[in-house]
Amino acid sequence: MNRIRVVITEDDQDWLRGLISYLNKQPDMEIVGQASSGADAVQLLEQVEADVVLMDIMMSNSPEGIWAAAEIVQCTGARVIMLTSMEEKELIFEAFKAGAVDYMVKSNFTEIPQAIRNAYANRSPIHPTAAAQMREEFKRLKKLEHEVRVKELRDLLTPTEIQVLDLIEKGHTQTQIADKFVVSIRTVKVHVGNILRKLGGKSSKEAAQKAKDMGIL
Repeated sequence: MNRIRVVITEDDQDWLRGLISYLNKQPDMEIVGQASSGADAVQLLEQVEADVVLMDIMMSNSPEGIWAAAEIVQCTGARVIMLTSMEEKELIFEAFKAGAVDYMVKSNFTEIPQAIRNAYANRSPIHPTAAAQMREEFKRLKKLEHEVRVKELRDLLTPTEIQVLDLIEKGHTQTQIADKFVVSIRTVKVHVGNILRKLGGKSSKEAAQKAKDMGIL
């Protein structure tokens, strides 16, 4: 039986010894190398062949495991599983962008052997912990994207145009708006034209509804 060749990159020596001991009990796995830094891991993978690399994401108080994973994925055929003691959503995204096939929290160490097998068989599902964190990060990014878009549109509109939109949304006619601002109906129509150009829409009511839905009003 061909055993899965595993390299472990970890700067916590106590955790490293425990993980090696645990994985050595797996009959289908062989630890072919270990490193304590991202640079050492990249150099090691130039000298030994590995099927799966377990990469600690945080070493020397920085996420150097991410760039090391990117180097290894680009230069070798090894599949990288990121390991961390934290559950930081931003790091999960960076890990997968670097080419990692899975991301696991160290406290779930009993699941690591199966994760290695899945990676070796090229059928790694995203771990539920990572999937949940990624969903939260997608929500955060979507909310941030919306807030940026609202700010961009709000900055495009003048204070008067926002007031006109607010009155349109409340059901006022252009004539009523002109009377309220003590301006000509032509001036109001110019404001409405500028609003439609900036926000889009076929009518002032549609633009006002869009502004309300986005939270501009």
